[in-house]
Amino acid sequence: MLDREGRFARNLALYEALVALVPEIERKGATNPYTSVNGNMFSICSPGGEVALRLPAEQRQEFLERYSTHLREAYGIVQREYVVVPDDLLARIDELAPWFEASYRYAAGLRPKATTRAKR
Repeated sequence: MLDREGRFARNLALYEALVALVPEIERKGATNPYTSVNGNMFSICSPGGEVALRLPAEQRQEFLERYSTHLREAYGIVQREYVVVPDDLLARIDELAPWFEASYRYAAGLRPKATTRAKR
């Protein structure tokens, strides 16, 4: 069994391979790697190695049932739109890729978040 750092390193490598499948997506974040479009985050790899995807309600429910997983919890708060990707599924990138692309499309269809500009 991998320790926390080993799990993070392994899952981060798999996460980066997943992100690389869609050339227009840029991985962001150092300690909390994530992806976003128009200011809307749609995937994350936590420092513990947990990967989560943001999905619309119908696909979210299907994912939860199909992969016997749960919604992401961070800082004691359940993130209702994010599903936790089981480690064994993360290793099957071809199977996970359509879910990742669905997550990207969902976030791209959300209202863009306002950007903050640096103060002068």
